[in-house]
Parts: sequence; C-alpha cells; structure tokens
Amino acid sequence: MQVHTLFEGTYSVDASKKFVPFDPAIHSFKDRPASLFINVQPFLIELKNDLVLFDTGLGFSDDHGELILHKNIRNAGFDPTDVTKILMSHLHYDHSGGMIHKQGNDKVELSFPDAEYIINRGEWETAFSSTSSSYHTDIFDFVQRNAQLKFVEGDGALDETIAYEFTGAHCPNHQVFLLTEGNQKVFFGGDVLPEPEELVKNFIAKYDFDGRKAMELRKEFGKRAAEENWECLFYHSKSAATGFVDAVEGGFKIR
Repeated sequence: MQVHTLFEGTYSVDASKKFVPFDPAIHSFKDRPASLFINVQPFLIELKNDLVLFDTGLGFSDDHGELILHKNIRNAGFDPTDVTKILMSHLHYDHSGGMIHKQGNDKVELSFPDAEYIINRGEWETAFSSTSSSYHTDIFDFVQRNAQLKFVEGDGALDETIAYEFTGAHCPNHQVFLLTEGNQKVFFGGDVLPEPEELVKNFIAKYDFDGRKAMELRKEFGKRAAEENWECLFYHSKSAATGFVDAVEGGFKIR
C-alpha cells in the first residue's frame, strides 16, 4: 500500500466560506482578518486491487484549465481514469468540489467517470436539504445524474481492505475510513482528525457541529492509531501531511 499526498494549496476562509488561495511569499495574514488558514490535500492510495482517492479537494483548475487534482494524480504517476474508488468523508465544498471539473462558464465534466463514489447516505440527503453554504447543490445534482454512486450507512466494510466508520461530530453524517493491507493500516479521519495539532493539543474546535464529541473521537482514534500503528492522513495539515501516532504521558505525539 502506497500513499500519495495530492497537495492542492493553502487557502484562507472567512465567514463567507469562500476559499481564497494564499501564498505567504506574496500575501499577508493581516490583509485577511478573521480568516482561517488551511491546507487542502486529498490522498491517493495504491492498493493491490484498487486505486483509491480520499476526498476530492476544491476542484480548482490551473491557469491552463487543468484540474489541479488531475495534475497532481498525473504527477504521482497515474492517470485520473485509473482511480477506481473515491471515498468521501463528507460533502463540504473543500472536500467535494473536485467531484466535478468546471471548464469555463458552461462546460462541466465528471472528474472521475470510471470511479465509484462512496458516500454516506445521510450526508448525501443533507447535502440537498441543508441551507448551509458549505454544501454546493449544483455539484451533487450533476454527480447524481452522471456518477456511479454507492451509499453506505453506519459502520461496515466495502471489502476485506476498506472499512468505514460513522462518526458525525464535524457534521452530522461524517465518516472515516481505515484501509488494511497486510501489516499496513492507513487511517483517513477527514475533518474529525484534519490536523495532527488537534490530536496533540486536545481542544474543542468551534467549526465542528459537535466539538466535544469530535475531541473525544480524536482521543479514541489516537489511542487506536498508537496501538495498531496506523499511518494517519491529515487533510488540512500545515505541518505533516501523514504521520504515525505515539501515546505519551498526557496525550499523543506524531512521528
């Protein structure tokens, strides 16, 4: 099992929930008050029988109109058509924008027409019914008409390698994934465990639907990760994109 980090960039986001590219070499933090600064990085995982993508990023394109996500997959040595499964933790825009590729004002394509999109059923229903600007219904309308969709509920497994667990916490229908192949275990915590600092510092995040539950889940996953030697993938991390967890007195550290 091989992990590839598909770094899409650093962004600032404020109350408008618009993601604006941020480069500290040319931009200033003080010019974006009341903003949260995050990295966005989906992950591509090579398995024996699948090429798996964890979440799809913002769906932004480069100056030549190429989807940044597609370019990163090619840079990792694959073609986007090689992706067989897309495992969605949830459907907030910064995780689902890359499900489609918008070209110009009127052309839209499915980013991965040959892949199966794995989505929590409750999250899919919320994406259409919620009034939150975090959900972009136009994306899901197009995906519904064109993609291969597989809806899951609760905890379960797609096969002997791919397991999913329902967590809620960050949003009401969030889910996480654990891949197991041989002695390797790779954990994707989506936005329940988006950065190693949230595990190490152990705090309640105001941007979670249920911050206390999310904090408790992080501790639970941290303990399991340390005991079972999981490689954890951190979707929004500004420090380490991946890492292993060690339990230490009073908490955890990342290596």
